[in-house]
Amino acid sequence: MDSARHGHPWLYRASIDHFSSSPERLGSIVRLVSEQGEPFGCGILDPNSPIAVRVWGLGPDARLDADVFRTRVERALAVRKVLFSDGRTTAYRLLNGEGDRVPGFVLDRYDDVAVLKIDGDAAKALAPTLTRDLEKVLRDAGITTLLERESGRTAARSDSDASTKSEAKRIHVRFGPEREKVQVLEHGVPWVVDLIRGQKTGAFLDQRENRRRVGELVARRLHAGLGARVLNLFSYTGGFSLRAALAGGKVTSLDIAAQAHATAQESFKLAGVAPKDHEFVAADAFAWLADAKRKGRTWDVVISDPPSFAPSEKAKPKAISAYRALHRACVEVLAPGGHFVAASCSSHVGAEEFLHTLDDAALGHNDLRLCSFYGPPDDHPTLPSFPEGRYLKLAILA
Repeated sequence: MDSARHGHPWLYRASIDHFSSSPERLGSIVRLVSEQGEPFGCGILDPNSPIAVRVWGLGPDARLDADVFRTRVERALAVRKVLFSDGRTTAYRLLNGEGDRVPGFVLDRYDDVAVLKIDGDAAKALAPTLTRDLEKVLRDAGITTLLERESGRTAARSDSDASTKSEAKRIHVRFGPEREKVQVLEHGVPWVVDLIRGQKTGAFLDQRENRRRVGELVARRLHAGLGARVLNLFSYTGGFSLRAALAGGKVTSLDIAAQAHATAQESFKLAGVAPKDHEFVAADAFAWLADAKRKGRTWDVVISDPPSFAPSEKAKPKAISAYRALHRACVEVLAPGGHFVAASCSSHVGAEEFLHTLDDAALGHNDLRLCSFYGPPDDHPTLPSFPEGRYLKLAILA
């Protein structure tokens, strides 16, 4: 219970002494009481999950209803209004679950379309009550369509991950006309988002600032008279690839899914970049890297942004081994004087653990240094007491 008092939004079943009423009903709003019998908060009950309660408020008078939900959504939207006031970015996260103190509710904006994902059966059970005023709030913010996206599994990080998992997605139109694809801006760069077939809510918005950084890195290399051959592994719909190409790089994009390349090429054309001037490869990353090494191919910038290797704590040892093997394979095709950009979206692998997969022993090299290290962007806020929210990690080595 002490972690909840400090602001951690989850109460695990093992930490709960008992429930005062029975039966335990999915989606019930429960009052949290200390060992001394003093009320200190409220949350939503999920009796079937290891996370038994998602905490929504602290204090003896804490409550949860549609008014509380609307107020928190309005506050989250106000924060984004400041972040994106220049109008050069029209795709971003409006509501980041626990980080915006609305556990289980994620809402992403793609121009005038918003996509909602609700995580957990308890949040889904209570959603009709809590989201009563959501349409009005979003329409006031310029949203004309709200889609709700459901999935039997957590969305994969990449099409290469999706190819190995059965994932039945369902799209519900909450209001407005149904939309399949939408054109958005990211720091002024246009690109295409497939709202139906894309991962997560349509795209990986959490890498927006890192895509910008990669473009700037490529531009700086060219300005310094250095090479700018770029390899983007697990390229998905080509976000990193597009920014590198716009900066003047010659890009090889690799993903196991050919359909992802088709969407990437749409974005290239929209941004005025000829796809024929770049290479798009549909292949398994590990096998392709081994073949590239045998052929002596190298790149000046190598980007690795794979699917989550650790969907659970139990999978972490295997995930760390996979990161080490992948990162070593990446630096084996990195040209002398090159930059290696390595990312992880595995929340179960902490920052220090991830960096250990990039150390000299892991890479088999002692000539690289860590130049930069980044976490989630500002529209993906988290809580100081909630390290699980700081899942995204990106390292740049040179």
